[in-house]
Amino acid sequence: MMRNVLLAAVATAAMMLPVAGQAAEKLVLYTSQPNQDAQTTVDAFKAANPDVEVEWVRDGTTKLMAKLRAEIAAGDPRPDVLLIADTVTLEGMKGEGLLQAYKSPEASAYEDALYDADGFYYSTKLITTGIVYNTGVKKAPTSWKDLVDPALKNQVVMPSPLYSGAALIHLSTLTENKDLGWDYYQALAANEARAQGGNGGTFKAVASGEKPYGVVVDFLAIRGKANGSPVDFVFPSEGVTYVTEPVAILKAAKNVDAAHKFVDFVLSGKGQELVLDMGYVPARGDMALPEGFPARDAIKLMDFNPAIALEQAEANKKKFADIFGAE
Repeated sequence: MMRNVLLAAVATAAMMLPVAGQAAEKLVLYTSQPNQDAQTTVDAFKAANPDVEVEWVRDGTTKLMAKLRAEIAAGDPRPDVLLIADTVTLEGMKGEGLLQAYKSPEASAYEDALYDADGFYYSTKLITTGIVYNTGVKKAPTSWKDLVDPALKNQVVMPSPLYSGAALIHLSTLTENKDLGWDYYQALAANEARAQGGNGGTFKAVASGEKPYGVVVDFLAIRGKANGSPVDFVFPSEGVTYVTEPVAILKAAKNVDAAHKFVDFVLSGKGQELVLDMGYVPARGDMALPEGFPARDAIKLMDFNPAIALEQAEANKKKFADIFGAE
């Protein structure tokens, strides 16, 4: 009898052990990273955590959120972790009770402004928005206010917040700034600035000389310059706006331990080295910056409140459309 009990216990324990070559844990990741960046991130995480099997889905943030919302409505949200474009989306999910808090030990290496105080989401990189200009111009800009100089009438192009998430965050940040506000956007419109499409089209217009000045995300201009485009990039004196590709854990996560490991990894020095190698500014404060960027302390981040940006998003888009016209 005792022998049978022991055999049964051994058999049960054996069933609980992973088969050779099979991961003991699983993680489901939804990410809006570019495909190659996502693959690099997953491969590095798996190398550091060989006991975790990763299933990942990549798409734009808007499409990923539509997929997730459909899953939530069906009562079966699949991802454990989100790694998506902006904090505003995650701030909304936090308010709906769709995320769970996790206090990562890696947070001490980050500025307070770059993660949620309760641990619901953490920034992983800084993609700032500044001014790009064609090197054929006579005067290089140094300030956001330079773009409303009458001498630059009909010479400025920028992405539309009706199309670009980064542009919507840029709009929220500048209109909440006491020295700029909505008067600044009124002045841009009066100066016949063109606001259409996304960052890619804006960069192409400046690089080709179609429009000498533009508002664009940093890496497009800095990489373009390195590749021979006749452009330069300015971090304006008032500061830059930014998106941060934050990471968060779903309330309904089925693999919480693996999710904690993933969050810690992307925030760690090793995870942030990946961000640097990809050519982005790591969010972690003790990291170097990619070639072509100034020193970290030369980049001033403007004050940004994700909760305000979320609350005012629709009103901001409507007011912008009233000023510039819908696309």
